[in-house]
Amino acid sequence: MASPGIEVELLGKGHSDLGEVAPEIKASERRTAVAIADLEWREMEGDDCEFRYGDGTNEAQDNDFPTVERSRLQEMLSLLGLETYQVQKLSLQDSLQISFDSMKNWAPQVPKDLPWNFLRKLQALNADARNTTMVLDVLPDARPVEKESQMEEEIIYWDPADDLAADIYSFSELPTPDTPVNPLDLLCALLLSSDSFLQQEIALKMALCQFALPLVLPDSENHYHTFLLWAMRGIVRTWWSQPPRGMGSFREDSVVLSRAPAFAFVRMDVSSNSKSQLLNAVLSPGHRQWDCFWHRDLNLGTNAREISDGLVEISWFFPSGREDLDIFPEPVAFLNLRGDIGSHWLQFKLLTEISSAVFILTDNISKKEYKLLYSMKESTTKYYFILSPYRGKRNTNLRFLNKLIPVLKIDHSHVLVKVSSTDSDSFVKRIRAIVGNVLRAPCRRVSVEDMAHAARKLGLKVDEDCEECQKAKDRMERITRKIKDSDAYRRDELRLQGDPWRKAAQVEKEFCQLQWAVDPPEKHRAELRRRLLELRMQQNGHDPSSGVQEFISGISSPSLSEKQYFLRWMEWGLARVAQPRLRQPPETLLTLRPKHGGTTDVGEPLWPEPLGVEHFLREMGQFYEAESCLVEAGRLPAGQRRFAHFPGLASELLLTGLPLELIDGSTLSMPVRWVTGLLKELHVRLERRSRLVVLSTVGVPGTGKSTLLNTMFGLRFATGKSCGPRGAFMQLITVAEGFSQDLGCDHILVIDSGGLIGGALTSAGDRFELEASLATLLMGLSNVTVISLAETKDIPAAILHAFLRLEKTGHMPNYQFVYQNLHDVSVPGPRPRDKRQLLDPPGDLSRAAAQMEKQGDGFRALAGLAFCDPEKQHIWHIPGLWHGAPPMAAVSLAYSEAIFELKRCLLENIRNGLSNQNKNIQQLIELVRRL
Repeated sequence: MASPGIEVELLGKGHSDLGEVAPEIKASERRTAVAIADLEWREMEGDDCEFRYGDGTNEAQDNDFPTVERSRLQEMLSLLGLETYQVQKLSLQDSLQISFDSMKNWAPQVPKDLPWNFLRKLQALNADARNTTMVLDVLPDARPVEKESQMEEEIIYWDPADDLAADIYSFSELPTPDTPVNPLDLLCALLLSSDSFLQQEIALKMALCQFALPLVLPDSENHYHTFLLWAMRGIVRTWWSQPPRGMGSFREDSVVLSRAPAFAFVRMDVSSNSKSQLLNAVLSPGHRQWDCFWHRDLNLGTNAREISDGLVEISWFFPSGREDLDIFPEPVAFLNLRGDIGSHWLQFKLLTEISSAVFILTDNISKKEYKLLYSMKESTTKYYFILSPYRGKRNTNLRFLNKLIPVLKIDHSHVLVKVSSTDSDSFVKRIRAIVGNVLRAPCRRVSVEDMAHAARKLGLKVDEDCEECQKAKDRMERITRKIKDSDAYRRDELRLQGDPWRKAAQVEKEFCQLQWAVDPPEKHRAELRRRLLELRMQQNGHDPSSGVQEFISGISSPSLSEKQYFLRWMEWGLARVAQPRLRQPPETLLTLRPKHGGTTDVGEPLWPEPLGVEHFLREMGQFYEAESCLVEAGRLPAGQRRFAHFPGLASELLLTGLPLELIDGSTLSMPVRWVTGLLKELHVRLERRSRLVVLSTVGVPGTGKSTLLNTMFGLRFATGKSCGPRGAFMQLITVAEGFSQDLGCDHILVIDSGGLIGGALTSAGDRFELEASLATLLMGLSNVTVISLAETKDIPAAILHAFLRLEKTGHMPNYQFVYQNLHDVSVPGPRPRDKRQLLDPPGDLSRAAAQMEKQGDGFRALAGLAFCDPEKQHIWHIPGLWHGAPPMAAVSLAYSEAIFELKRCLLENIRNGLSNQNKNIQQLIELVRRL
């Protein structure tokens, strides 16, 4: 209900109640209906006017929201089961837990299932994530109809005066399971219930699905709207950049930092034309319709919006360099305001300040709307009107438009009439032509950061402005402002890496090899030990540099949120100061990769290794390694240790979802003391929940291993040639307590091998031996190994080598061969010939690997090995990643569905014990030492 003062005014004007004023307006709009019904325009100096509500307040000052609006939001949160997350927000780690639902393609049964169903689909990059249809057999909370007479008796003797009556009638106003929640309401409710890091993950996955992103999140309950700047920080896009003169190239940048012209589409009062459908048509190349913006003709699109009016969405067009697909020659942002501008004046004001042009869709222009637009007379934005000839008052519209021509500096070309659906193609071309004309003239170009600056001036809250986020940003800037050259910084500030660590790693490898010698010379062993201690003493003689000390302070913060903010800021800050990104074709938006997996030299970098968070953690690891080595040798008293707490800091990062380095990407060796120290600390922190399953990926570089893991489990492994480290990284996934007993483990440790394994056997024996050793290590640690191939017949020789070694030991993980069809989207499933090729007699690579393992001619076909049973679905065909042509392509639905089936199979194998014996962390530590 409206506030008492406004309601009295309405009744005094002859209205019996609110329903008589605006009977068609739903509860979430009643406040606006009341305000607009009694708008009070006060003429200022000259023709100036100020927009005020009937109670004397203006939009920016309105902090007295009536009870109806508050209860509507709370009812929606209660309906979706999200009311418990208003104080303690839903976290990213909560959303990624493995549970019973992770193993089934389930449909939501009740409204409380909808947020989780949406999150799981979004995590899997499923293009149907916004489809919230429920499968219902009975109404939730309905009592079983076993005794009809008893129910009839209850109905007969029910007391209408009882408090239950009020509850029933109030509940009847809520959306029922027969009327699913509008997807935009679900999105807003979920974002309002999520912490900053889950909001960021939601925005990132929505961008990969090519969904329009929330830019301004309405929250009338708490008296403010939020501009989502932080939520978009992690979104990076690649597009074709064509300068006016010169050669074009591909550019990769953050959407938050890159500037582009923006075009806003808004509704004034009522419009028979759909903004969202029009925007989708404008953004869609060729004849295929992209549904970036949810609209009323989609499934569930007609469901009434309850809490999402006032939402501002954003989507971009990015050119690909192909004339047949590029609608515009440069990136262009499109903004969409949900609800009419009279109800959401603050959002409309923001759009006018950041947009190059605003398109206003309306059927009617009344005096009220005229005065709203009149107040924008100082704006430099271009305005265009889109009218319907079949609705509204033609003469009235023309009269007000004529008055607006000098005020808004428009002419008759700025008024468009959409005649009918039959001419939609030509109308879309006209809109594109207008946008193109604006682009060719000098126009405003803004980044999302610029938009946030304008939002602050208008009084909107910006999510990035919280104290913890800003403190973390300041700390990051203190580190990165000193980085002028990445190589020089590594040499001068990260002193324990480089030659000292490479030499120490080589000595430790030689020392380990002596352990397996039949009669190792003691003199050589002593010499290696002496050299190692010299190198470690040299390392221990240094103190951490100022940058490393600042980094350690950042990850030592007692505030978990500040620690997470700091790590994210460091990732982005280092990416900005690191070497320029390689120019790659736009098909590589998710995984920058060579066209086909080929030969790689693990001894030399394929590309300059960018400076990343892992280098600072690697430096901490070397301080710990050097100190531990000296303590073990009796050269340093244990009481004088300075870095013993470092593994504890790293284990906390692993628990918060940060991937940590297992195999050093620089030396391609494992810092055993650091890794085992980290795992020991992890064991202490997990206490009773320390049962592990280890899942690893190995295979040909550039076949999408990291993308597969990220899509399957919502992980954060780096993808792409320009940003993907060469080492192996591990990340921890928690299994929900209610499911851990059934699955047989409490956590899954996922290891991503990066670009460690080459695609061919060459004469470089040392390099091949290194590859084979790394493959043996990763597969030997694992319960489950996913082998990613560019072609199913092309198994790297190093992996075959590892198969034979592990078969001798009796440790055989559960293997899944994954053929990632990177380019062809037409193949729906596994092809029989693929399986035959994999199981055929061995080729030259296989025989060469067998001879190196002294198997000679006795080497069997892969079908004869214990891990390869063609009847148990060990071979998977993953369809193409993209649906369409990047950068405007979304992830293929077939790709998402295939990844889900692989995930379900892996979890099923773990549950059924097919993944070999599960480990606890203590056993994993011993296995690391042995391998």
